[in-house]
Amino acid sequence: MAVVVAVSLALAGLAGAGEKKYSNLHFSVMRAGKKVPVRNASVVLHPVNKDGEQEKGGLELKTDQDGKTEIEGIRYGKLRVQVVAHGYQTFGEDFEIDQPDKEFVIELKRPQDQVTIYK
Repeated sequence: MAVVVAVSLALAGLAGAGEKKYSNLHFSVMRAGKKVPVRNASVVLHPVNKDGEQEKGGLELKTDQDGKTEIEGIRYGKLRVQVVAHGYQTFGEDFEIDQPDKEFVIELKRPQDQVTIYK
């Protein structure tokens, strides 16, 4: 009987060690300064490998009228988040996903005038 219990505990430990964890991600995209929601922004998610290189595949989400979007079931690890919206600078940053729920508040800036010596 003790052998069966020990084997069961060992198998349970192995199952837990190889178990992958997943997160629910919540995004709020706002205009920098005024804190106005940016609707219909594209939130692009790409996994990043241990060398910091973007892996193949990815997902694209769109924000609603409140500037919000969310997704469930994203595997723990490094994730590249890019946000693109018409009339705003593109946002991009790598994040470590290591919590069951993670909230992102992303502020987009308006494009700046380019400086040139030719006019």
